[in-house]
Amino acid sequence: MRVCLIYSSALHYREGIFRLLDSEMQCDYVFGDSQHGIRQMDTSLLRGNVTIVHALEWRGWNWQPRVVAKLWGGYDAYILLGDTRGLATWLFGLLARIVCPRKRVFFWSHGWYGKESSLERMVKRLFYRLPSGGTFLYGDYARRLMLAEGFCPDRLFVIHNSLDYDRQVALRPQQQGEKEYFQHFGNRCPNLVFVGRLTPVKRLDLLLEAVAICRKDELDLNLTLIGDGEQEEALRRQAAELGLEKATWFYGACYDEAVNARLIAEADLCVSPGNVGLTAIHSMTYGTPVITHDDFPHQMPEFEAIREGVTGGFFHAGDVHSLASAIQTWLAKHGGQRDEVRQACYREIDAGWTPQFQMNVIRKALLTK
Repeated sequence: MRVCLIYSSALHYREGIFRLLDSEMQCDYVFGDSQHGIRQMDTSLLRGNVTIVHALEWRGWNWQPRVVAKLWGGYDAYILLGDTRGLATWLFGLLARIVCPRKRVFFWSHGWYGKESSLERMVKRLFYRLPSGGTFLYGDYARRLMLAEGFCPDRLFVIHNSLDYDRQVALRPQQQGEKEYFQHFGNRCPNLVFVGRLTPVKRLDLLLEAVAICRKDELDLNLTLIGDGEQEEALRRQAAELGLEKATWFYGACYDEAVNARLIAEADLCVSPGNVGLTAIHSMTYGTPVITHDDFPHQMPEFEAIREGVTGGFFHAGDVHSLASAIQTWLAKHGGQRDEVRQACYREIDAGWTPQFQMNVIRKALLTK
């Protein structure tokens, strides 16, 4: 089967599934050059033909050239990023329905969030009926919402998300301890970690406030922020104002995955007060549970990897006291169960958040008429 994958860019965190798709199917690629500050993969690692096109963008809308022409490229199936603001995707889907109805077309998308306006719901009802094969969705939450909108269950495939799973599993430390944090902080207090860009949407101001509340409640914590971003200086000032300078480690951006593995695995808890996204998968791959907010219509689909009381937990969105309470409750209940929690996180990731899981979903969808 000849497959054409059409995506906005060659995102580095998609490398695992792109390379697996490349190894198991005869696949060509059309990548846009829209990067938006996100690292890109080395496309020379792919065996299939790779076409990079310059995407045109205007007020949130985009046009990806040379996409529509692929409809006559002799492919059996197409997988397109399901972006409702992708004009080329709309045109491709419409033409495929009219001119090439036997071609299998799939979208790969977030699908429904649960926060759509009436207009957005109307647009999405039209958009997600374009692909003849169906839509690959990141989570069951979106699938349930789309089923409630009347979509056919046989055309909604939950594909989840993944990172560089094989490499990260190989880096899972054989023995976990407190070496990194003890050397830096000089104490054996519980360690919280956040991994990602230091941006306003991540609400790390809430995390600093929550740590201060915990300290007032006589629970001393260490906090490590792995990443950089526009909020770093503001967060440094806030940490100083709250008296958390010695308890907060602004580690900075780290692209050495072996170092990330140690820092994440040695932490007791990962806390992401804003949208959690792939931070949840990154953290749990190394056995560290995650706490994030419970406003699911405004979450990213990776929140589904968090099982309350097993692989992490949730707090009321925007409520710093709820966040502090969630941290305190988790550490009180699970502080002596670090290995059990680690194994639970491993099981969750290994079962459904890997390129192999995604490939199985793609293969089944493409080969099932």
